[in-house]
Amino acid sequence: MTTIDNNLQKVRTRIAQACVAAGRDPASVSLLAVSKTFGADAVVQAAAAGQRAFGENYVQEGVDKIAAVGRAFDPALQWHCIGPIQSNKTRLVAEHFDWAHTVDRLKTAERLSAQRPDHLPPLQICIQVNIDGGPTKSGVAPADALALVRAVAKLPRLRMRGLMSIPDHAPDFEAQLAIHQSARALFDQISALGEPGLEGFDTLSMGMTADLEAAIHAGSTLVRVGTGIFGGRTYPAP
Repeated sequence: MTTIDNNLQKVRTRIAQACVAAGRDPASVSLLAVSKTFGADAVVQAAAAGQRAFGENYVQEGVDKIAAVGRAFDPALQWHCIGPIQSNKTRLVAEHFDWAHTVDRLKTAERLSAQRPDHLPPLQICIQVNIDGGPTKSGVAPADALALVRAVAKLPRLRMRGLMSIPDHAPDFEAQLAIHQSARALFDQISALGEPGLEGFDTLSMGMTADLEAAIHAGSTLVRVGTGIFGGRTYPAP
């Protein structure tokens, strides 16, 4: 058993235990393995251990990794863009990824829509919400989220799937839970509208290695785990 295989088992156990504690079905929470800064070999090891969804923060690195792993390795692999999407990178996201979690401007969504190839399924979209109001953080303000969701849902070649949040680190479970519950409340408010274009609004992408238990308790449907699976990261010197 590889280290990645062993780590995946531990994370899956954490998810299952958190679901039981929250009175939820473990099948209601998906695991996104965040493979940024790790090579294609790490993705292959995780895929061999049964992992199918991978998240990349850096668009070009993700595109290179998708090519290196090759969809022929396993056509069921999903690739999620979970990092900032600059205007000059929207075409790469539109042409190579299956999901984009970090849309926080209509202009970005319009470019993704226009650049999504016709032969690919619609790009699955989550709106990033700055749920705790950090002044330097990406994400639409909660008060503006519904308007953006409605606008993006009307665009062709995209499918509106839900919300994503990356709150600042909180010191304990209760503090983490309070922040995540705010995102859940917003998600419920939007999904309850049942408007055209929101039929697939079913994804609440929140929770990472350090706070996945609180996120699951609050209602996350997808947790993004990197270090818990692949280990600590070494970033190149600036």
